Amino acid sequence: MALNYIWIGFFLIAFVIALIKLIFLGDTEIFQKIVASTFDTAKTGFEISIGLTGVMTLWLGLMKIGEKGGAVSVLARLVSPFFNRLFPELPKNHPVIGSILMNFSANMLGLDNAATPLGLKAMKEMQDLNPQKDTASNAQIMFLVLNTSGLTIIPLNIMVYRAQMGAADPSDIFIPILIATFFSTFVGLIVTSIYQKINLLDKVILAYLGALIASIAGLIWYFSTLTQAEISTISAVASNLILFSIMIGFIFLAFLRKVNVYEAFIEGAKEGFQTAITIIPYLVAMLVAIGVFRTSGAMDFLIDGIKLAVNGLGLNSDFVAGLPTALMKPLSGSGARGMMLDAMKQYGADSFVGRLVSVIQGSTETTFYILAVYFGSVSIRNTRYALVCGLLADLAGIIAAIWLTYLFFG
Repeated sequence: MALNYIWIGFFLIAFVIALIKLIFLGDTEIFQKIVASTFDTAKTGFEISIGLTGVMTLWLGLMKIGEKGGAVSVLARLVSPFFNRLFPELPKNHPVIGSILMNFSANMLGLDNAATPLGLKAMKEMQDLNPQKDTASNAQIMFLVLNTSGLTIIPLNIMVYRAQMGAADPSDIFIPILIATFFSTFVGLIVTSIYQKINLLDKVILAYLGALIASIAGLIWYFSTLTQAEISTISAVASNLILFSIMIGFIFLAFLRKVNVYEAFIEGAKEGFQTAITIIPYLVAMLVAIGVFRTSGAMDFLIDGIKLAVNGLGLNSDFVAGLPTALMKPLSGSGARGMMLDAMKQYGADSFVGRLVSVIQGSTETTFYILAVYFGSVSIRNTRYALVCGLLADLAGIIAAIWLTYLFFG
């Protein structure tokens, strides 16, 4: 229901602002631009969905091998004490727990191409356990919110962009991003747990979270001692080595258990192809609404209003120049990336704004895209409080990004 109102709201706001620009500013091309944007974004949504087909076919095929060979069950047992408390609706040691773990691991390593199909598989398995097929379950909402928080250990892509834009030390935003994305993740976890009445003070949850925090703290310390070139090399090698090792481990264990590996792969690959096709209408609908909102100039009006308010309060408004990236991030990943690069080009990669947009870009994920793709893949229409929790996690990440940029570079 929330997505319904927001979708309609994007179109209505865009229409009103475009009408104002036509009548008062004489912009006779505004509606032409908006209509053109609907065609462009519809094409983009289709291309994204089709682009996912190959990688989803590959990874869901590999996951089917992992399931039949028992590798997914082994992973599920390792984290089941923690996940049984965080996802109490899910049966103990169910294969979906392994899928959730695989998705989270791929996200943390920055392996987006692997994370999406694994996440869609986890969502489908949770949908099989969901008694109300058109309504998101508690487990599905918790899973989605943790995905929208965008927890990533190694923001390699952002460091590459900064290097391309001429940053003296492209990795200087590494620690601020890691801290900001932790703020986003933990706020998302806390807010969703409050909705679902999950006791985060449970000793098992505290033990797992404590171990995770200690591990991340160790990684922060380790990477802080390296140069940008060393970080890039180690992260690229480690991420891809882990990924390929998982592939080989799944295949080898299935072979030992006398599973027909090829047939298992084909069975899972068919599911991947069907899932990629299913998400097309949901993704096109969301991207078209976002494209109309952007093209109308609604985002510019919002930014100008915030700047006036901040200046009126006598506060430092340096951060306002980075807000287009922050406000676009929940709506469109490619749009936020474009705004980040534009800000670095305009202000400089090593400027306050250039660093701010880099930290914002790495602090959270694209909430509306994830909602459209993940819930759309299983035809969920009633998202309940998922959007609220996801946006609160985004807000926490953005506020943390602004604060940390002032702290490190202000």
